[in-house]
Amino acid sequence: MKLTLHTDYSLRVLMTLAILADRRVTVDELAARHQISRRQLMRVSATLIRLGFVNSIRGRRGGLSLAKPPGEISLGAVVRATEKDQELVPCMSGGSCVFTGICLAAHALCGAFAAFIQELDRITLADAVRNRSALSQRLGFSAYLH
Repeated sequence: MKLTLHTDYSLRVLMTLAILADRRVTVDELAARHQISRRQLMRVSATLIRLGFVNSIRGRRGGLSLAKPPGEISLGAVVRATEKDQELVPCMSGGSCVFTGICLAAHALCGAFAAFIQELDRITLADAVRNRSALSQRLGFSAYLH
């Protein structure tokens, strides 16, 4: 399974907000630090706000911040919420296949996907950014950490 760029960028934004939990981060900062277009990050941010993962404050002192503590957001929840097509093969969503109903591979693929998401459910944003100092240095934000 390959995650979409939208999900990949969503995870990057959430990790960055978890690293810099003590302040708001602008979309422009995110775009510059991750070398992703501002336009793409605006769409990602809008999704994360709509899904309740991120808060946004407009204005001069505005920016994005996590809507929940990092320990309460699992990577599995983010992937489930941001991935539109979660079926590995068309038959997982009722698509037509000559083998539908008798194929053992489809059962295995469903199990594999469930195991993938279950593993991601075990990891929170707090877990993902446990090496906060190294991650912030990579992004050039080390001056902001306490």
